[in-house]
Amino acid sequence: MKHWVPALAALAFLSLGATAWLALDWAPVAQDSAGGLTQKIFYFHVPSAYVMYLGVFACVLGSLGYLAQRRPGWDALAQAGGELAVLFSAIVLISGPLWGRKAWGVFWVWDPRLTTTLLGSLLFVAYLVLRSSAGAGEAEKRFSAALAILGAAVMPVIHYSVQLWRGQHPTVITSRGGGLAPEMGMTLGVAFAAFTLAAVVLLVVRASLCLAQARLETARTDAIALGLLEESE
Repeated sequence: MKHWVPALAALAFLSLGATAWLALDWAPVAQDSAGGLTQKIFYFHVPSAYVMYLGVFACVLGSLGYLAQRRPGWDALAQAGGELAVLFSAIVLISGPLWGRKAWGVFWVWDPRLTTTLLGSLLFVAYLVLRSSAGAGEAEKRFSAALAILGAAVMPVIHYSVQLWRGQHPTVITSRGGGLAPEMGMTLGVAFAAFTLAAVVLLVVRASLCLAQARLETARTDAIALGLLEESE
């Protein structure tokens, strides 16, 4: 593992703490039509969606690299990115309805962005299930890489779904959506930085672990082939 990872992890931890303080104590409470106090979920919901995109990007990059070169490092990056995407899409799908319950009066509506986010997350869940299935071999790895690339095609649809289908999902950050107060904008900026740092740490640590597991499995297979280890062990 890289020697700079512990320092980056400490910085990410401090940044996440600063985000929590800014969001819960310093940033002003939004108007009731935006959810009031519940709107503070926004500072965790939006950066989580951003990290979901980062995870998808890492997964697709690793999948393309693996299909081109068949190197375990690319496969490890793809698996780590897929797990990151699923983790943060789950945060998005949990935090969004909690905010929506206050703003819309219900936890879930079949809003285009919510629906496409759910679809995209299920595709990457399928990727992880296939990739981590018992006895996954070269064919399964290639097929799961292709599935990840296919799943990435949903991401632009998620991003532009509000403009395409005029759903109920709020547009807040841009001036078209009313913009943000300076304190809100600063808090969101810190949140983006904190979540990015956390995502990098999680991606590097998990990819390193996946690569170590792959090398261990290769060594075990070689040992069995040489008769140094029993297959049942």
